[in-house]
Amino acid sequence: MTLNQLRYFCTASRCHSITKAAEELYVTQPTVSVAIRDLEIEFGINLFSRKGNQLMLTVEGEALYKKAVYILQYCDELQADCSSTLRVRPPVHIGIPPMLSTVFFPELLEAFQAEHPEIPVVLEEYGSVRACNLVQDDTLDFALVNMEQYNIDKFNNIILADDQIVFCVSKDHPLAQKESVTTQEMSKEKLIFFNADSVQNQLLKLRFELDGCTPSIIMKSSQIYTTLQFIKSKKYGCFFYSCMTDKFSGVVGIPLATPIRVKIGVVWKKGKYISNDMQTLLNFTKNYYKKHPLITERDS
Repeated sequence: MTLNQLRYFCTASRCHSITKAAEELYVTQPTVSVAIRDLEIEFGINLFSRKGNQLMLTVEGEALYKKAVYILQYCDELQADCSSTLRVRPPVHIGIPPMLSTVFFPELLEAFQAEHPEIPVVLEEYGSVRACNLVQDDTLDFALVNMEQYNIDKFNNIILADDQIVFCVSKDHPLAQKESVTTQEMSKEKLIFFNADSVQNQLLKLRFELDGCTPSIIMKSSQIYTTLQFIKSKKYGCFFYSCMTDKFSGVVGIPLATPIRVKIGVVWKKGKYISNDMQTLLNFTKNYYKKHPLITERDS
């Protein structure tokens, strides 16, 4: 028996639905179902019966529910007491790639801290690949990442945006007026790629390889400012997400002739205990981007 199993069971009991419980907990339905089944096997009882589309607690399930609620409340109080005793509230650690940090988190973090000044948040810059590895080994609580990774199913996640990669040049570059650009055209330009732990880097290299082209990479960098200075010299090209281009004056984002679509979201380790502060940040992030979508119809 684990705290997560009890939390999933109590949420399903309160919602009378595994589907609604999964949505509230930001996990998959099978995750909730397996947790409940494991509890039933461990205690040798049936916890639920069905009444129409609703889950109803059995007599045994109701007895466990009352004890589980007490245990979870006690654990939450224990965590709060320990934090109070130490006078240091443990921060929520979030990994974020340099490119995404310019678009996704500045406004959100400012809004979150205005509403929840008592919850400390620490941002740490890593490429999406490295950030996911650090989430897996519990160095980070969450990571904001490009989700086009082979192992993304290992993590729980919330998708925040569906975007595309665009080829960025100075507004005075010879290609700036094109409606789209081919891999062949880009391979003739001097290109700036992001570092090796960037998922975007991997996607672009694969696209060039599939199209039989070799990119002319003159620099790899994780610094947005440095990259922009090269771009504004009118001699170089780079790759950003389409939602970024309006933030940089003098830079034009050209769609790729064969688009590379990407999903951007927050990931966290499956089975990890979610503290109250972490849950508050998750809920705030999801609701914030519903009200302030990164990708508008004009961008997509």
